[in-house]
Amino acid sequence: MIFFLFVAIPIIEIAIFIQVGGWLGVLPTVGLIVLTALVGTLLLRWQGMTTLGRARAAIDRGAMPVAELVHGLFLLVAGLLLLTPGFATDLLGLLLFIPAIRLSVGGIILHRLIRQQQSGSKQDRGGPIVIDGEYEDISRTDPPKDHRIDR
Repeated sequence: MIFFLFVAIPIIEIAIFIQVGGWLGVLPTVGLIVLTALVGTLLLRWQGMTTLGRARAAIDRGAMPVAELVHGLFLLVAGLLLLTPGFATDLLGLLLFIPAIRLSVGGIILHRLIRQQQSGSKQDRGGPIVIDGEYEDISRTDPPKDHRIDR
């Protein structure tokens, strides 16, 4: 799946670049890419600081800032998507800056993780854990020898 994404995303981005470049021209297309990177940086800074402030407030209350950490993780992904050149990744990045969408995506991911944990992972073999090894009896029947050196 990840290999597919690494192949499909650049192909999609190149196709969109060709289409937009044909409609607008080269310089406006490059300008849009630079503009979305700048807007992404500003949005990341603004929303990141807001999320950091909420996390600090939660810690001051003595609560775990789980929601703030999840929002921060999604903001990081959104920022990376906006810094990646391309219109499709920019659209995904901009969508992740919307808190309601972050909550929806986070809920979907959490639901999948819970379902995967309940059904067992694909790597689970279902049997007990066995550690193969050898042992040596180190209990002594003879009294310990005196290992001091006489002078």
